[in-house]
Amino acid sequence: MPPPADIVKVAIEWPDAFPKLMEIDQKKPLSAIIKEVCEGWSLGSHEHFALQLADGTRYYITEKNRNDIKNGSILRLTTSPSLSASQLHERIQSSSMDAKLEALKDLASASRDITFAQEFINLDGISLLTQMVESGTDFGDLLSFTLTAFVELMDHGIVSWDTFSVAFIKKIASYVNKSAMDAAVLQRSLAILESMVLNSQDLYQKVAQEITIGQLIPHLQCTDQDIQTYTVAVINALFLKAPEEKRQCDEHNVDILSCPLTEMAHILAQKQLRSIILSNIIRSNQPINDEMAHQLYVLQVLTFNLLEDRMMTKMDPQDQAQRDIIFELRRIAFDVECDSNNSGSIEKRKSMYTRDYKKLGFINHVNPAVDFTQIPPGMLALDNMLYFAKHHQDAYIRMVLENSSREDKHECPFGRSSIELTKMLCEILRVGELPSENCHDFHPMFFTHDRSFEEFFCICIQLLNKTWKEMRATSEDFNKVMQVVREQIMRTLTHKPNSLDQFKSRLQNMSYTEILKIRQSERMNQEDFQSRPIVELREKIQPEIMELIKQQRLNRLCEGTCFKKTNNRRKPDKYWYCRLSPNHKVLHYGDLEESPQGEVPFDSLQDKLPVVEMKAVVTGKDCPHMKEKGALKQSKEWLELAFSVLYESDEYLNFMAPDKHEYCVWTDGLNALLGKEMTSEYTKADMDTLLSMEMKLRLLDLENIQIPEAPPPIPKEPSNYDFVYDCN
Repeated sequence: MPPPADIVKVAIEWPDAFPKLMEIDQKKPLSAIIKEVCEGWSLGSHEHFALQLADGTRYYITEKNRNDIKNGSILRLTTSPSLSASQLHERIQSSSMDAKLEALKDLASASRDITFAQEFINLDGISLLTQMVESGTDFGDLLSFTLTAFVELMDHGIVSWDTFSVAFIKKIASYVNKSAMDAAVLQRSLAILESMVLNSQDLYQKVAQEITIGQLIPHLQCTDQDIQTYTVAVINALFLKAPEEKRQCDEHNVDILSCPLTEMAHILAQKQLRSIILSNIIRSNQPINDEMAHQLYVLQVLTFNLLEDRMMTKMDPQDQAQRDIIFELRRIAFDVECDSNNSGSIEKRKSMYTRDYKKLGFINHVNPAVDFTQIPPGMLALDNMLYFAKHHQDAYIRMVLENSSREDKHECPFGRSSIELTKMLCEILRVGELPSENCHDFHPMFFTHDRSFEEFFCICIQLLNKTWKEMRATSEDFNKVMQVVREQIMRTLTHKPNSLDQFKSRLQNMSYTEILKIRQSERMNQEDFQSRPIVELREKIQPEIMELIKQQRLNRLCEGTCFKKTNNRRKPDKYWYCRLSPNHKVLHYGDLEESPQGEVPFDSLQDKLPVVEMKAVVTGKDCPHMKEKGALKQSKEWLELAFSVLYESDEYLNFMAPDKHEYCVWTDGLNALLGKEMTSEYTKADMDTLLSMEMKLRLLDLENIQIPEAPPPIPKEPSNYDFVYDCN
């Protein structure tokens, strides 16, 4: 007979004593269990003791987390968190440097546990640590472990970041500003500054007065990638929190924080941040780790987001300065002066302008300013066109004149194409969206030029013109051309070119003919027959295929999946596992100490959720854990992977899928359990694939073509490789 679910068998350790095997009744108060353990070893004052997990985490067992104890767990009896906090609070004030160092090491380790952290903070421990830092008497390992303990305590979110003094901020900033500083101290100091900036607008302003971009750049030029990563993280934090309002900055004597976003970007360009990152990080000999890749991705996103203001700004047709830009495009293309005092009647000049604007490919030939009132891309499209005209003048003139000399029906409209292409590039690069929390998708080529977006546009507009000619397109084919160009760009970006020149070279190989070949190949792999008998057959076997997909989804739920529980980069990831019972009646789930290598047995998963109690499956913004997140974490990628199961008594079980495939499998499977339709994109793809395979097999069967049960044997290797191909 299996033991009751509330009874857990564990081993408990105590220094210099033989471990005890005992059964813990989870319904019994924890204090009573600790008292019983203490009495077994003849220990008095049981209120001064507590239980800890004996693994590397050493987390205290409390009434809140006691359900994490599993059969076979090894616990250790230790001093209570309140007593440990009190002892460490006293020890770190020791006059002996050696004793103080050991105490700080213990504090840095113990502070990872939130139960201990709460007790230490209640003793005003944070204030004590900040006073030790402000005093400036500790150096080397003493200072390193002091800052480590501080970071660990603050990561629990118990104390507000707004409580720290200017003196503390100045001291932390001084460690970053020093040219020679202990690597561990520098890492912790950068981490503290990043958290200050991200968590408090007031601290952002104070940190800004102490840190300049020039003082951060030397840390990017070192060889320690961890320090480089923390430095880029601080720059990203400053970038993310920079005010958007327009304020004047003295560029010769300015703190980076006190500037609006556009001024900050200008200062970053002046300090050659991009080229330093390119030479010291992206093109360095050591491989880029995941955290650095994430920070580079964030920097890339924030840099492109500077374009959002222009992208969402409509052109004012009455603004003469903006109209002058259009006049400049005309002047460069046709080598004419735009002086309004030119000879000729007003009607003649208007006719001449209308003719030229038509050659430039604007939709509105009379007043092309109207073309730029659409947002997005707004004024950003006009900026790109002017950049192309000025910095790639020969290509610009050739493109405009070449198209103006064609027959009307085959000319590629430069103005309209530029506007739509700019909008497309903004969509591809997700301009205006917040960076995702777990994305590492940065493109090295965007770090190779100070005006990378404009250069990107210049390459793509020439591609568009080339593709237009290859397709022999007319104005009616405009949308088709844009679809092909988008596909060319997206397919080339997947190769992550190292430079804009390499991107341009790869695009040359991605011609319209090549796109057709790729499309034909893909079409052959998923060929769809449209004759009436075949359509009827498809409709007949479709329910069978859907049932097959449903069974596959439920089988995957029975195998289970490991989900991440936290996403704090400074702490090890916590995991939990969920799987469906073989009879499809119960969801079993529970926490794990580490990511499993295979399936987790049911007896290791202590918690259960009967399927009959499930009421609904919600996704994205409707999930309870997404409503709790901050604005940064509600990125598109997070929302696409989040789902929750709502069950009786208004309870919920929150999930964050490891990837899109697992998200679709689980949402499909859970909806199938609730008797609802499976609507994920993977269901549609699986349906198309399986339906196509089944149709082809049945058609082959109609032709009496026998399909062997086993695959044909693999040909043997030739014994003699001594052969020559005759090229003639």
